[in-house]
Amino acid sequence: MEWRLGDAGDPARIVADFCARHEAAHTGAVGSPCGVAVMVSAAAGAAMIGGARGAASPVPAVPDVALVAYVHGRVRSGSAHGSFAAGPWRRSWSAADHAEAVAAVQEAIGRGEVYQACVVGHRRAVWSGDPAAAAAALRRVGGAAWGGVIAGEDWMVASGSPECFLEADRVSAVTRPIKGTAPATGAGRDDLVSSVKERAEHVMIVDLERNDLARVAVPGSVAVEGLFTVRRWDDLWQAESTVRARLDAGVGAAELLRAMCPPGSVTGTPKLAMLDLVGGLEPVGRGPAMGALGFYSDGRWRLGLTIRTVALDAESVHVWAGGGITWRSVPSAEVAEAESKAAGVVRALASGPA
Repeated sequence: MEWRLGDAGDPARIVADFCARHEAAHTGAVGSPCGVAVMVSAAAGAAMIGGARGAASPVPAVPDVALVAYVHGRVRSGSAHGSFAAGPWRRSWSAADHAEAVAAVQEAIGRGEVYQACVVGHRRAVWSGDPAAAAAALRRVGGAAWGGVIAGEDWMVASGSPECFLEADRVSAVTRPIKGTAPATGAGRDDLVSSVKERAEHVMIVDLERNDLARVAVPGSVAVEGLFTVRRWDDLWQAESTVRARLDAGVGAAELLRAMCPPGSVTGTPKLAMLDLVGGLEPVGRGPAMGALGFYSDGRWRLGLTIRTVALDAESVHVWAGGGITWRSVPSAEVAEAESKAAGVVRALASGPA
C-alpha cells in the first residue's frame, strides 16, 4: 500500500489499520502471516500532528507511507549483487546557503521561537547498475543496526541507520535518540564528551522524547537510561540515550505513532514551531529521510529513524544529512558535520558489491 500527501485519510490511522488487518497468529508455516514492513516519511509524520510539511520532496516517486505485508516463504540462497555507481553529486544548496539557514535558526532561538531545530541538506546524483548493491552497501556499514530496505515499482529506499526511533509492544515503548557527533578518533571522542554544546543539544532532545512518550505512558513511568552513551557509526562517534515508558491502557498504534512522529531527534523543540521555521528554510523536502523505516509483527514495532538513508527513483539517487542547531552552534561547523554524515553514505555507495 502507498499513501502520499494529498491522498485522503490520516497516515497514523492508515498505518495502524493496515497492520491490524494483517495481524494473525504466527505459526511460521509457509504462507502464514509474517509481518508488515513500514515506511513513514518526515512529511507524513508532520501531517500526523497537523504540522507544516515543508518543501516538496525531490523524489516524488517515493510515497510518504509505504506498507508491505509479508508471509513466510521457503528459505532461498542468497544471490550475488552487480555493481552500483553514482555521480557526480549535486547539492540542493551551497555551503553558504546552509550556513545562512543555521544562522536563521539561531536568530529564531534568540527570539524565543524555538530552542533547537534540525536543519537538513540534500544532494542527488545520476545512478547506474544494480540497486540491490546500493542497499547491500548501506547494510554493511558498521553501526547500521536499524537500517533496512523497502521498494516499489519505480523506487527504493535503503537505510544504514544507527538510530532506534521506536521499539514497542502492547505494554511498553522505547526510543533511543542520537544527538552529538564527532570524528571517530580518540581526540574526537574526548571533544564530544566534553562539549557543552553537544551535551545541551542532546539533553534537549531527550527531554522532548520524554514528553512525547509521556503523552501515551502510564504517569511516572517514563525513564531515561544511559544518558549520553557514546557509540560509533562508520567513522563517527555519536551520543545516544534510551528513553523508556510503560504504555497507558488503551493506547493503540495510531496514538503511539502520533505521539512520536515526526521523530524528535531530527525535528527539534517545540516540534510545531520547528516545522514552521525549517519548512521555510530547506530548499527541498526531506522525502523518506528523517522519518521511520522498519517492521511490525505480532504486536511489536521495530522502527529505525531514516538517517544515513538513500532514495532511488528511475534516474537519481538522493541523500540527506543535517544536524541539530542550538544557540551555541557555529554555522561552518554545522555545515561540516552534515557533510561528514553525507560523506559516509556516499563512501558506502562507492564501496562496491560484497
